[in-house]
Amino acid sequence: QVQLQESGPGLVKSSQTLSLICTVSGGSITTNYYAWSWIRQPPGKGLEWMGVITYDASTYYSPSFKSRTAISRDTHKNQFSLQLSSVTPEDTAVYYCASRRIGVSSYDYWGQGTQVTVSS
Repeated sequence: QVQLQESGPGLVKSSQTLSLICTVSGGSITTNYYAWSWIRQPPGKGLEWMGVITYDASTYYSPSFKSRTAISRDTHKNQFSLQLSSVTPEDTAVYYCASRRIGVSSYDYWGQGTQVTVSS
């Protein structure tokens, strides 16, 4: 059973960079044809896909976040991470990491989510 766990600061100040880590257990982030995403949900809004890193380390970002987002990975620790720069209170959200097989639309595993609040 694959498990994903987000970790990072719960409170970030405006203009700073938010850094989150997703630790994966029960499976490898280099498993062929798997993609590892960051998704967030602001209060009262729907899910927003932010970006993904694939099994072969390719990255893709939502145009909404591309200019200030970076996703990377550490294969030794079986982790992938999110950096979101120049945050504002509008970046307050629950941040999730999730995995899916490339070519399949639905996600098969999700982390429990981590609340991040950006203070002004």
